[in-house]
Amino acid sequence: MKKLFFFYLFLFTITAFAQKPQQFTSGIAPEKVGMSTERLNRIEQLLNRKIAEKRIPGAVVFAARHGQLVLHKAYGMNDIEAKKAQKTDDIFRIMSMTKAATSVAVMMLYEEGLFSLDDPISKYIPAFKNGQIVDQINPQDSTFTSHPAKKEITIRHLLSHTAGIPYQNALYGKAKIPYYFSTQNETIAETMNRLGALPKFHEPGEKFTYGLNTDVLGYFVEVISGMPFDQFLKKKIFEPLGMNDTGFYIDDAKKNRLVTVYEEIGKEKGITPKPRSQWTDYPISGERKYFSGGAGLTSTALDYAKLCQMLLNGGTFNNTRLLSRKTVELMTTNQIGELNIRDNTNKFGLGFEIYTQKGKASLPSSEGAFEWGGMYYTHYTIDPKEDLLLVVMFQVWPKKDGGIEKQVQQMIYQSIID
Repeated sequence: MKKLFFFYLFLFTITAFAQKPQQFTSGIAPEKVGMSTERLNRIEQLLNRKIAEKRIPGAVVFAARHGQLVLHKAYGMNDIEAKKAQKTDDIFRIMSMTKAATSVAVMMLYEEGLFSLDDPISKYIPAFKNGQIVDQINPQDSTFTSHPAKKEITIRHLLSHTAGIPYQNALYGKAKIPYYFSTQNETIAETMNRLGALPKFHEPGEKFTYGLNTDVLGYFVEVISGMPFDQFLKKKIFEPLGMNDTGFYIDDAKKNRLVTVYEEIGKEKGITPKPRSQWTDYPISGERKYFSGGAGLTSTALDYAKLCQMLLNGGTFNNTRLLSRKTVELMTTNQIGELNIRDNTNKFGLGFEIYTQKGKASLPSSEGAFEWGGMYYTHYTIDPKEDLLLVVMFQVWPKKDGGIEKQVQQMIYQSIID
């Protein structure tokens, strides 16, 4: 009887695992998973209109429901001047979409029992010990006054962006803290130790301050795992999921797939090629030794969708389990209480913005859906209630206004017909 019980338990376990899609399937009409082909075609009409208006050069969109591919298409141009068409396997600078991969890495190590979420970061990176809080910064010479912090920054604070660590400012500029990534001869160990010694901008846990928190976590992964951060992501996440085109730097053989960056800076709306600089060339030039956990990765729409599907599946994809279902639930649960994020309609978990009842009323979505995007205009949405994911990628920065990626999200939801 006991053997029979364990047999059925084993059978139930493998059946439950098999029910989660381990690869994207294609060749089935979207209607089979409750999506309208006719309505999905409206996305092409939208993007072609934006391309004709010279708001974007091109885009790649990937959407799947119940593990079934319903849309994977390229629109417009990778490089307008070179008359190079956009392709579905083109590589994009995903900037802050890097944060999801870094957060997954942190939580994989958490599942090994190597730390507590409420451990102080100084336990692992001593430069953060004896933290100070900024009182005032002199705009003339970036000197400052500060006072001792009442409490220490924890891993949870960093994952939820409540540590008081912003992005670029006069204080960080003087200390040569990279804005997002670096093409210089430096490492994240050197930079994060320098950052740790600087004062923070508010007491930990008192505000939501989006910034270099996830870069600190990239170095934390190195310290905990004993592996270079880029190698940890490659060996523990990208290779197991089959994300073969994702990484911090692009090999010479793949350079031709890197999407051209455009900008929209004139008085009139319309894009022009962004002049070459570190902001356009960082994946293929420089020292290639700075691994930004908050903004450094490049990827394709398909590759990134695999990471999204893993999270949507509750931690498993490509017949590999990276996280438990309960850990994913923790990551996608409000961690900031009543603190504000942007317009105060949504909340933030351990790496993701989470739609609330109030937030989902601003556009079609579901309570509990989670998302984030990148500065160069890449974006993802993961909706467990609808068993749906969306990845939108184009490259324009700076841009006069956002919203095109949100329009595509709107168009995906209006395509649901079940």
